Amino acid sequence: MQDITRILFYETWWSWSQSSAEPHTWLDIATRSFNLVEAAAWFLFALLVFLRWKRHRRSSLELWYVLAFLLFGLSDLIEMWSLTSWLLWWKGINLVTLFLIRRSVMKRYYPTAKVY
Repeated sequence: MQDITRILFYETWWSWSQSSAEPHTWLDIATRSFNLVEAAAWFLFALLVFLRWKRHRRSSLELWYVLAFLLFGLSDLIEMWSLTSWLLWWKGINLVTLFLIRRSVMKRYYPTAKVY
């Protein structure tokens, strides 16, 4: 049972090599670069939703939507250094939250919008 708990909540699946003497592999660099670009995309989505809210001010739920995007971007910045079980849970819960808030906001306040 302790192994399952460790795997589900405490396991480190990947981490950036901290030793400067160790050469970084192309996979390390690619992973960090991808996470940086992904975080920037989530932050951009947060900005776009915030600007839409500021323009229309239809619901404070959109501010929660902004927060969910910001937290997802933050999780990608953390993932640049380390991928752990708890981070995967955070990302999964956050992703479900993003989908639920999006569905609610788009259905109630922007029913004719296709993407944004």
